Amino acid sequence: MRCPFCGGPDTQVKDSRPSEDSAAIRRRRVCPDCGGRFTTFERVQLRELTVLKRSGKRVPFDRDKLQRSIDVALRKRTVDPERVERLVSGITRRLESGGEGEVTSEAIGEAVMEGLKGLDDVAYVRFASVYKNFREAQDFQDLLGTLGGRLEGEAPVSEEVQPPPAQPDEETAVPRRRRPARKSA
Repeated sequence: MRCPFCGGPDTQVKDSRPSEDSAAIRRRRVCPDCGGRFTTFERVQLRELTVLKRSGKRVPFDRDKLQRSIDVALRKRTVDPERVERLVSGITRRLESGGEGEVTSEAIGEAVMEGLKGLDDVAYVRFASVYKNFREAQDFQDLLGTLGGRLEGEAPVSEEVQPPPAQPDEETAVPRRRRPARKSA
């Protein structure tokens, strides 16, 4: 393994152990040339996958890109990283074991949306808004309708109902100006 710091061709493995979900081997490495330390992960890859983009372009499947897109949707959300790793590993395994060497970007997007729907509603809406290229508020409203089962107890927001205009009361009314007292001569 080449050193990411100095580019040295030989690095030494100092520690090897399974990752948290046991789907990968975590290796701690050190470079004898510069002394740099870094971590690598070794995963089982069932087959080489090619992603067919909407534009017709074919690119190799990149698990890290899948991880990054899910991380963006989950930004500032309190979701256990182990659950996120299980989601990414599950989607990857499902795609690899699907029997096809080529998978569409739509299939990947739908798998991510399905996984995020069960993980975090806000991340699901964030991802869907980019994936489905939302253009107006109605698109969000339609998507939120699909989450209806969990949102049943909430009252629908109506655009026609507006609060009545505030009536000034004595505390908020503007006080009258007092006339200056007359000077007596």
